[in-house]
Amino acid sequence: MSKAQGSFDKLTTHRLQEMKASGEKIAMLTAYDYSMARILDVSGVDVILVGDSASNVMAGNETTLPITLDHMIWHATSVVKAVKRALVVVDVPFGSYQGNSSEALRSSIRIMKESGAHAVKMEGGIEIKESVTRVLSAGIPVMGHLGLTPQSIYKFGTYTVRAKEDAEAQKLKDDAKMLEDIGCFGVVVEKIPASLAKEVAESLSIPVIGIGAGPEVDGQVLVVHDMLGITQDFKPRFLRQYADLNKIISEATTDYIKDVRSKNFPNEKESY
Repeated sequence: MSKAQGSFDKLTTHRLQEMKASGEKIAMLTAYDYSMARILDVSGVDVILVGDSASNVMAGNETTLPITLDHMIWHATSVVKAVKRALVVVDVPFGSYQGNSSEALRSSIRIMKESGAHAVKMEGGIEIKESVTRVLSAGIPVMGHLGLTPQSIYKFGTYTVRAKEDAEAQKLKDDAKMLEDIGCFGVVVEKIPASLAKEVAESLSIPVIGIGAGPEVDGQVLVVHDMLGITQDFKPRFLRQYADLNKIISEATTDYIKDVRSKNFPNEKESY
């Protein structure tokens, strides 16, 4: 049994800070339901992100934009019930915090009170400074998210790598430092050059978690459906698929249908 699997000390934002300081990498995955969250937690994952990617992988939407605050709270509540060790972070969905710090606070309070989550995550830099500051002032831990920010996909118009040009790279570095200065406990950087991600991680005292940002950050995050091969039509360069559950589930379903139709299931031992 690994150290992570054998230890059930509750993960906190302070513990993540210690992990960064000691060079211990942070493992983060998404989950949206009780059963998956329980498996990930027992396996020893450090952070579970209840991501607005539920809009894509759970609801079949093209983007993360349609998911609502009520939806996110429902998913987060299911995840929190399963978790004994991991830190549970919940995305504040599009339209629930941008441009209105009072609404950002109300949304974050609802997430924390109704789901029992441990922290929230918001996308953006200086543009959402007021909202982040307001939420932090209420004692709610906030994780930032920079680089490719899926809630702004219509602004970018593409899912290509961000911050390749000097001006955008400098803004990302400035935004990351700002998020640290106002009190965020960590920041996700998505789909940016590995060299830039390394520079950001080395310049901050808070953990920097990468997705498509190379190996020289403080931890990694993936969407669990992508990592397990449930999703079949999304295979970006940064994704390592650790299983092919699509194939396994499909084959099991085919076998079940075959056995039902041939009257092989249930057999005598499976009957009362």
